[in-house]
Amino acid sequence: MNKFAIIADGSCDLNEKYQKDYDIRIIPGHINYPDQQDAPFILKWENSERDAFYKALSKNPDGFSTAPPNIEEFKRVFTEYAEKGEDVLCITISGGISGACGFATQAKNEVVKSYPNARIVIVDSLRFSAGHGLLVILAAKLRASGHNIDQVAAYLEENKNRIHQCGWLDDLSFVAKKGRLTHSKAFFGKLAGVKPIGEFDYNGLTTVIGKVKGAKKAYSVLLNYMENTIVNASEQTIFIAQTSRYPQAEKYKEMIMERFHPKEVIINDVFPSCGINIGPGLMAAYYIGTPISKGLTEEKALLERIISETA
Repeated sequence: MNKFAIIADGSCDLNEKYQKDYDIRIIPGHINYPDQQDAPFILKWENSERDAFYKALSKNPDGFSTAPPNIEEFKRVFTEYAEKGEDVLCITISGGISGACGFATQAKNEVVKSYPNARIVIVDSLRFSAGHGLLVILAAKLRASGHNIDQVAAYLEENKNRIHQCGWLDDLSFVAKKGRLTHSKAFFGKLAGVKPIGEFDYNGLTTVIGKVKGAKKAYSVLLNYMENTIVNASEQTIFIAQTSRYPQAEKYKEMIMERFHPKEVIINDVFPSCGINIGPGLMAAYYIGTPISKGLTEEKALLERIISETA
C-alpha cells in the first residue's frame, strides 16, 4: 500500500499552496519577536509584511529567536496517524543546525511504545529552507507516482547530498552568529560590493566557497557553477530563495530559464523560522546536482576556476 503521510517541520518554508497541492503536513516551530514571545508561526504573508519583517530584523537581530517543534508536538501529530493506522514519513531540517530531528526521533520512540504497529520513518534532510522544501516536494512527487514509504525514504537518503545551494548572501553576520557559518568567514559579507558565494557542505551547513566582486560578474559565475553541477536541468523544478532580494531573484530566475530551460523556477519566500537565522540579503537557487564532496574540495576548486575564467 502506497498511502502514507508526509510531514515536515516548518523550516521547509513551503507555503499553504504547496502544502495543499502536494498533501504535506507541517508541524510549526516557535518564533520569538522582540515584543512577542512564541509569536504565531507563519508560512504565508504579503510583500509588505515580508519587507517589514526583514527591516525590523536588520535593526534588532538579537531580539528575534526560533525553536523547533518540541517532542510533545511531534508526538501529538505522530499519534494522530498511528491511531488511524497510517504510516508517516517525517522530513526534518538538518540535525546539524537544529534539534528537530532528535526531537522527532524521540517522539517516534515514545509513540511506538503505545502503538507497536506504527510505522514512522524519520529523514534528516541535512538542509534548511528551500533546500529542505525541495526534498519534501520530491518525496511528495515520488509518493504520487506510486512509490512506497521505504522507496521514498531510500531515495531521500541517497540523494539529499545532491541538493545544491547556488547563490550569495550580502551579509554573513546572521548565519555566522546563528551557527550556520564560521565567524572567520563572516567578514566577506561586509566588504563593499563583494558577493560571498555559498554552497551546502557535506553536513548541510552553508559554507562560503568563494567571493566575487560585483553583482554582474556574480550572476555569470553562479550560472557557470550551476551548469557544471546541475543534473538533467530540463527535468527539474528549481527553487530560488530570497530574503528582501526579490528583484535580484527575478533577474536570476530569468537567467536560469533562458540558460537551462527547466520545467519550472519558483521564487520562494524565506519565512521567519529560517529568516531570523539567515537575515536579509540571501538570493540563491536550489536544485539537484552532482554529489557534494566532503570538505567541498571539488566545489571550491570548480568555483575558483570559474571565477578566474569569468570576465
